[in-house]
Amino acid sequence: MGVDYYNILKVNRHASVEDLKRAYRRLAMIWHPDKNANKQEAEAKFKQISEAYDVLSDPQKRQIYDLYGEEGLKSGQCPPPPRSTRANNNQGFQYNNHQQHPNPNFRFNPRNADDIYAEFFGESSNGNAGAGGSSSSSSGAGRRDAFFRSTTMNGGARETSGGGGLRKASPVENALMCSLDELYTGSTRKMKISRNVLDSHGTRMLDEILTIDIKPGWKKGTKITFPEKGNEEPGVIPADLIFVVDEKPHSVYTREGNDLVVKQEITLLESLTGKTFELTTLDGHTLTVPLTEIVKPGHEISVPNEGMPVSKDPRKRGCLRIQIDVRYPKRLTEAQKYELRRVLGGNL
Repeated sequence: MGVDYYNILKVNRHASVEDLKRAYRRLAMIWHPDKNANKQEAEAKFKQISEAYDVLSDPQKRQIYDLYGEEGLKSGQCPPPPRSTRANNNQGFQYNNHQQHPNPNFRFNPRNADDIYAEFFGESSNGNAGAGGSSSSSSGAGRRDAFFRSTTMNGGARETSGGGGLRKASPVENALMCSLDELYTGSTRKMKISRNVLDSHGTRMLDEILTIDIKPGWKKGTKITFPEKGNEEPGVIPADLIFVVDEKPHSVYTREGNDLVVKQEITLLESLTGKTFELTTLDGHTLTVPLTEIVKPGHEISVPNEGMPVSKDPRKRGCLRIQIDVRYPKRLTEAQKYELRRVLGGNL
């Protein structure tokens, strides 16, 4: 019989049209050339799956194929049955090498693989040549590209401009814990994931390394999406894998929007007489901050352009806000009180 179309679609010989559609949807999603690294192998599989569906879903083609196999279907000739069939024939039929084809005018003309795909997953833009190499109103690449461009999310399901569609699994979110230093300077993370993928043999586990480029200034809640990197299931578009940025607490600084906030404690004496202190910033340079005037509790110093980078324009930065906390003594001796009264007089 040559090519076994039933085996290619993994259906039995009594498969209904709906069985064939389900099988085609599943296998076409697995072997679509745009979803496989080895495009040459995928293209061959994709065409083979399309041809199998084309033949078995067409009653006339299927009848001829079931009776005479691939040779009879494609050549238009009816080959003699196997010797065992002739020997066991008990109905008196006579076979010869030139028996009449059930439809002498039939000519096998396979449909374009991308035309079939578009019927299931949507229409596309015009092109020059189809996946089968013949002239067509739509190119193979054009159809496939247009399908991926035209898909939209609606109520958790992917729909296409052609009205057909597969249900899409709900997104899978994972926290991406980042230090304030990483969000200040930017960094690169390598994330290893394991997921189920479908191939021609069924389901297998695949390990992948995803690269996340953390941009300077990203904030808590920023989402990084890897489309369709969830588990693959028959008849379902894989879920998007989403990493959501979260901030680890820093030992010195806290973040408020694009500003960095740091608390600095000074003594009552320093608040009255002045003080110079140093801070080490997140990028490692030293910032010298002088206090030359009397500082009241709750005083805040704002240093421009020393805060977090602005994610949309990393050349710009927020402010560094230094919140001064005055530490009062817990008790004073009588001698200390006397000296304060003497020195400060009516200024206390």
